[in-house]
Amino acid sequence: MDVAADVVIVGAGILGAACARALARAGARVTVLDRGPAAAATSAHGEGNLLVSDKGPGPELELAKVSLRRWAALADELADELGPRFPSVEHEVKGGLVVVTSADGLAGLRGFAQAQRASGVDAVVVTAEEARELEPDLAPGVVGAVHYPQDAQVQPVAAAEALLASARRAGAEVRTGVEVTGPLLGADGALAGVVTSQGEVAAGAVVVAAGPWSAEVTRRLGSWLPVRPRRGMVLVTTPMHQRIRHKVYDGDYFAATQSAGAELQTSAVIESTRGGTVLIGSSREQVGFDERFRAEVPAELARRAVAVFPFLARTQVMRSYLGFRPYMPDHLPVIGQDPVRAGLWFATGHEGAGVGLAPATGDLLAAALLGFEPAVDPSPYAADRQTLRDLRPADVSDVQVTRVTPASDMSEGARGEVLS
Repeated sequence: MDVAADVVIVGAGILGAACARALARAGARVTVLDRGPAAAATSAHGEGNLLVSDKGPGPELELAKVSLRRWAALADELADELGPRFPSVEHEVKGGLVVVTSADGLAGLRGFAQAQRASGVDAVVVTAEEARELEPDLAPGVVGAVHYPQDAQVQPVAAAEALLASARRAGAEVRTGVEVTGPLLGADGALAGVVTSQGEVAAGAVVVAAGPWSAEVTRRLGSWLPVRPRRGMVLVTTPMHQRIRHKVYDGDYFAATQSAGAELQTSAVIESTRGGTVLIGSSREQVGFDERFRAEVPAELARRAVAVFPFLARTQVMRSYLGFRPYMPDHLPVIGQDPVRAGLWFATGHEGAGVGLAPATGDLLAAALLGFEPAVDPSPYAADRQTLRDLRPADVSDVQVTRVTPASDMSEGARGEVLS
């Protein structure tokens, strides 16, 4: 693709922001569209995790390792570029600690860590006594742990806003309150832009980075993607003297992230923030975009958290929040071109790892779209990979689309030919 071509990105969350920055800095003309405020949906309802501890050997881990290095550099790059008046992305390499309370759990955790070390992860098996040196307030029942010094964190909204600000400095335009309602198609049937609630936007490529709403955006643009919302909740305690030094999980966390079940699944994920609050997660359930409060979810999160840190039983929860992760059936993001609709691209489906994987995703998408050498093999994340081909419906042409060419190339009378 011509490096100076116009690119529309649908979604102004952390993934859209990373793609916008990578593309704009490479010379593309970028317009980011979002129906709501920037970084106000999935990116605003997560913990900003930059993790290798929760990923087994394979494509997601490879992307995570690249992104972890990129975030370390990006934090300094963005600070230098945007100056001291712009909020910090709060990059912190606090490390992760995965704890278990049974001998069987410890054996499984050690085996998992061994496989990760073979893939280049710094995973240090520690005894119960060593775990308590790292976290003195751990429950008496903890029998061992694995320490992950590489695990880090950013403030997700600040990080997304910083990436968008950097993209703007490189020439990108960010338009919020603009909803994509359909496609613009050229005479050859390729995507030539989008129709929005505020008019048409022509482009040589359209990137869907709309998180859990990506399936609906893709349908509106005449194609298909099996992204589904996976709901999660986080509890926030009142501020306190910081007693939790790392991001601490129980041994069930990895299994929950990889599960395909729609039922409620919980695991303990506990960490302190710079403001003194403690964040307590995590839950996963597939209930569509249902935002109704269910009391059993925070109750289960609290129970699990107290089993890891008993002192939390005396702590007040001041609020909770829930959001929707973009779940993919094969647990891998989609990064690259649509196999059916020419001009349609994806950067979505990262579930709870979107913040951590954002820099590598932006770089990988820009490399594919602009013809650069990718940092990692892009094939595992392709939209036409076998696991998605097996799920793809035989006919995805049931959506009506309007064939037009960009506004500068046509008269008003030429608009509006409806395709079946």
